[in-house]
Amino acid sequence: MSAGDVLIQPLTREAFAPYGDILELGAEPTMIINQGLCGRHHDLAKLDFVMTEEDDGRPGISLFDAEPRSLPYRLDLVERHPLGSQAFVPMSLDPFLVIVAPDEGGTPGTPLAFETHSGQGINFHRDVWHGVLTPLHAPGLFAVIDRIGTAKNLQEHWFERPYRVARA
Repeated sequence: MSAGDVLIQPLTREAFAPYGDILELGAEPTMIINQGLCGRHHDLAKLDFVMTEEDDGRPGISLFDAEPRSLPYRLDLVERHPLGSQAFVPMSLDPFLVIVAPDEGGTPGTPLAFETHSGQGINFHRDVWHGVLTPLHAPGLFAVIDRIGTAKNLQEHWFERPYRVARA
């Protein structure tokens, strides 16, 4: 039995703002560098990492190689990271699925689903409920910027009844 349908919407700054940042080129670069041949679009996300004395926490960059998923997608799990933001930067031009949920007293509320367009990445704010990395096309190769360390930085929530995520 399903908890209901979640319809995918385009990823926009306004809709995604409560959950994170969109990583994409602006209309004009912040500055021109490298002998005038490169536009720098500067400081696009709020990276937020809690560093504790109990572990060796630090920002890190990893590569994730995720299997593509198909639609409709069965959403039965979301997670969050209380000690750090997490950015997904695709290493292809293919769109991917981004799922978030508002926090309702320590558990996720009704999920929202977004589909990126070519050239977009995202940064989830610290402690935001979100779906797992969900590419829609191969290769599912992403650079991920998040907190590396030994302190517990993962909370998972399994829905009693999964959601069905589909295009409108």
